[in-house]
Amino acid sequence: MKRYFIGVILFFGFLFSFAQQDFRNPDLSIDERAQLLLKQLTLDEKLGMMEHHNPAVERLGIPAYSWWNEALHGVARNGYATVYPMPTALAATFDDRMVGKMFGMVADEARMKYYQSQKAGEYDDYTGLTFFAPNINIFRDPRWGRGMETYGEDPYLTARMGAACVNGLQQKTNGRYKALACIKHFAVHSGPEADRHSFDAKVSNRDMWTTYLPAFQYIVKNTEVGMVMCGYNRLNGAPCCTNKNLLVNILREQWGYDRLFVTDCWALNDCWERDTVIPRHKTHATAADAAAAAFGSVVDLECGSGLNALKEAVEQGLISIDVIDAHVLKVLKARLELGMFDPEQPYRANPNTTRFDQMALQMAQRSIVLLHNNDHFLPLRPQKYQKIAIIGPNAADSVMLCGNYNGTPRHAVTYYEGIMRYLDQFPDNQRPVLYFDTACHHVDRNYRVPDDFDEQIASCDLVIFVGGLSPELEGEELKVELEGFHGGDRTSIELPRVQEDMMKRIKKMGKPLVFVLCSGGAVALDWEDQNAEAVLAAWYGGQAAGTAMAEVLFGDVNPSGKLPVTFYSSENILPPFEDYEMTGRTYRYIAEDPLYPFGYGLSYTDFKYSDGKFDPDARTFTYRIDNVGDRDGEEVAQLYLTNKGDTRGPVKTLVGFERVGIPAGQSVWVTFNIDDDFFKMFSENRQQFERSSGPFVFQYADKVLEVKF
Repeated sequence: MKRYFIGVILFFGFLFSFAQQDFRNPDLSIDERAQLLLKQLTLDEKLGMMEHHNPAVERLGIPAYSWWNEALHGVARNGYATVYPMPTALAATFDDRMVGKMFGMVADEARMKYYQSQKAGEYDDYTGLTFFAPNINIFRDPRWGRGMETYGEDPYLTARMGAACVNGLQQKTNGRYKALACIKHFAVHSGPEADRHSFDAKVSNRDMWTTYLPAFQYIVKNTEVGMVMCGYNRLNGAPCCTNKNLLVNILREQWGYDRLFVTDCWALNDCWERDTVIPRHKTHATAADAAAAAFGSVVDLECGSGLNALKEAVEQGLISIDVIDAHVLKVLKARLELGMFDPEQPYRANPNTTRFDQMALQMAQRSIVLLHNNDHFLPLRPQKYQKIAIIGPNAADSVMLCGNYNGTPRHAVTYYEGIMRYLDQFPDNQRPVLYFDTACHHVDRNYRVPDDFDEQIASCDLVIFVGGLSPELEGEELKVELEGFHGGDRTSIELPRVQEDMMKRIKKMGKPLVFVLCSGGAVALDWEDQNAEAVLAAWYGGQAAGTAMAEVLFGDVNPSGKLPVTFYSSENILPPFEDYEMTGRTYRYIAEDPLYPFGYGLSYTDFKYSDGKFDPDARTFTYRIDNVGDRDGEEVAQLYLTNKGDTRGPVKTLVGFERVGIPAGQSVWVTFNIDDDFFKMFSENRQQFERSSGPFVFQYADKVLEVKF
């Protein structure tokens, strides 16, 4: 009997010990579980974990997984999903708190879709929880086609918005992330699209550290961002994905980043392929050499198909097994941090999408920027107009609203539909009759205008022209060769001539004109500013853009968006597109007055700024804002700083912002905590930041205050 009990005890002890050694055991730490799993993998299985599509390890019950997923402004490329405004539009809200809340909802929807895919046994690209977003490159030039994916031209605004995206996606429950974010493209990546596989961005250390790197540094230092992605281009001679100064000296050693690093998709191919059709870097002799340079450095994961090259590099002794193990360990830890191998999923999916739709509408409302409002023409009074013409190439285009890297909205409201629905709420005897026609093409000057066009316009009291650009014309590496466009970028920042000609035709008929601009970035609008009664920047506003615009046009919503980019009068004042030097670019370095400056945006009410005070000990700046108009409104309080002691520094730079709601006749005080780094300057002699003696000039609205401390 004694032997029996000893046997039972030993048996259960064995089971307990086995359970303790199981990588699925949630009672163990993430590090312990990752180490246990790593020990059970063969070399081929380890290498498979280093390509973006991890194959299944059936003997261990591990399903396949793809790291390539997109969520730039909502879950993308995975069926029906909420489509929020594009990042430039989100940046125009200057509301990082709401952006963080929005991306928390994106993560919720991503979890719902992930569970559905897992249940259906679907493990392809775009079905996972690791998202290649946000894009925090600086929108240095309005001609860059992918600028719409960014948070604009300012490093600080980009940093705050990017961090909000990361923190929103990576919310935790029970110690598990909802999703993982990836900041991209590291670093100094903003066109030209047509040459990105061979382009070498030549950048000074000053511009690197004062413009191109701050957002990356801020997010690495202030969040738990799960992934960093390198860009396609070269930086000062070396491809970004094998650039040791960038990856080792800066990212790993100076910033201490130790989480996942992933290549842009098939970017390593640019290092070794001898393609005669697409110019490439061709900096490495073979695919194995390129793999060794990347994985022998900081790269943990390749988005691409270089598994054979990686194995060849290991077999040739170019990469050691210890290095492979270190990379794979990080991959496994990330999957464990998402709860993928837990006995129970850490989140419950809520199928109610109403809150997502409400958020899409709120963000669209807050992103609209009122650029021009002649004699307070807006808001419109519905009963004033008997017939309104809503025309233009973007008036009824639901696809345009979604921008790029988008999902498929369950429902989308175009500008035509939004205005129609708004007016439907009025009694029939008061409701204006609307006329709609596309009227003109985006760029085709041979587009045939309806024969009765002039007659129809003559019968209208108001024309709302919805034009601008389209994601079919500007975007990532597009095969577009049209007047003003090349390879996804723009060669001109002017509005396409066919659209301006149409508006001039309407204006000659004496009709009031409201121009709604849809675009990813800035467009030169001198004629529109001088001739239209009102001009609004609508960006690519997502699924609720039409509803939001109607509510702004008719005054239910007071416009409050601000420009995250400079609107220049002409590209003639811009340096060459391929030149990455910041002199003459963005509000921080231009000498000329732009048409509409960064941070600009009108309201239906008026705000008065006063009583600015700087506390040098606390490094805070405080001022008062009064709403002196007759409408409640939201204002984006902004604070800029000029270091007069830095002769090569920015003209001014954003150091604080906060969106505040102020009822009519009331006031608020805003206080900004200013990071001490803003009081430093980049030393050309020492090639590093040093404390500056100033003097410093603070600017808030039209007020300035000079201090020296």
